[in-house]
Amino acid sequence: MTNNKDNKAKIPGKDRPLRIGTRESPLAMAQANMVASALLSAHGWGMDQVELVPIVATGDRIQDRALADIGGKALWTKELDWALHEGKIDCAVHSMKDVETLRPDTLIIAAMLERADTHDRLIGADSIDDLPEGAIVGTASPRRKAQLLGLRSDLDIRLIRGNVQTRLTKIENGEFAATLLAAAGLHRLDMEDIGTDIPHEIMLPAPAQGAIGIETLTESSHLRSLLKEISHPATFRAVMTERAFLKELSADCHSPIGAYATNDGMSIKLDAKILLPDGSESISESSQFDVGDVEAPARLARKMLGEASAELKAIFDK
Repeated sequence: MTNNKDNKAKIPGKDRPLRIGTRESPLAMAQANMVASALLSAHGWGMDQVELVPIVATGDRIQDRALADIGGKALWTKELDWALHEGKIDCAVHSMKDVETLRPDTLIIAAMLERADTHDRLIGADSIDDLPEGAIVGTASPRRKAQLLGLRSDLDIRLIRGNVQTRLTKIENGEFAATLLAAAGLHRLDMEDIGTDIPHEIMLPAPAQGAIGIETLTESSHLRSLLKEISHPATFRAVMTERAFLKELSADCHSPIGAYATNDGMSIKLDAKILLPDGSESISESSQFDVGDVEAPARLARKMLGEASAELKAIFDK
C-alpha cells in the first residue's frame, strides 16, 4: 500500500490520479464530475487520471438546525480543508456561495467553472404573489427569508434542511406550501423543469450563487497551473467582486445580503442589497467600475452602510 508521503511526491494527473475532494451529496458529486470532465478535456487525460474522493461534511450530517446557528459556512468546508492539508486530496470542489469569505492563507481558490443560472427558483407556486395568505415557506437562507418577508410580511417562513430531493418531498407531502432553491443546482441535477425563476429585480441572488470553485494548496504551483486551464475568467472576476463586497461588510451566515456582478472584461457592474432579517428595511445600490478597480466593491459596501439605519448597520458592526 502506498503511503501518503510517497503519494504526495508523485505528480497528480501524471504519475497518479488527481484526487478531487467533494462533499458526497448528489449535487456536490454532480459538480465534482463537471470539474473532472473539464480537466480531462483541457489536458487530454484518460478517465483513470482523475479520481473523486467523497467526504462527509458536518453540514450534511446536521439536518435539524440552521447552520448559521452552529458554525456557518465552515461546516461545508472544514473536512475538505483538512483533507487538503493532510494531502489526502489534491483539490476540493465547492459551491462558491458556501465558502467563507476569509479562508486560510494556505489555501487558494485556483479556478472557477463558467457560472450557471444565478436565479432563485420558487417551488410550489407560480409566483410569490400567488402564495396563499400566511403560507408556510421553507428556507434555511436568511437572505431568502428577508427578501420574502420584504415582499410578503404575512408569510410564515420556517427552517427547511436536507438535499434537493428531501426538500421537494416535503413540498409534495404538504409540510410546506413552497420553498426556494438555486436554479443552478436544479440544472446540474437534470431537474431544470421544476419551479419558476424569480427575477433578480424581485430577489437578488446570494454572492457567488451558481459558481463552482476549485481550491488547492497555495504552495502547489503544479496544481494551480493545471486548474487555471479550466477557469472561466469572467466568472472568476465576478465572483471575487461579490466576495470583496462581503468581506468589507464583515458579513456572516446571519447577514441577509444579495450581490450579483457581471462583467465584459473591461468593466464590472455590481448590484447589491442588504436587509434587516425581517425584511422591514433594505438598501439596494448598483455600481459600475473598471475591472482593475479592486477597491470599488468595498466603496459600495461603505456607501450602503452609510445609508442604513442604526439597526441595519448593527448587523454588520462586529
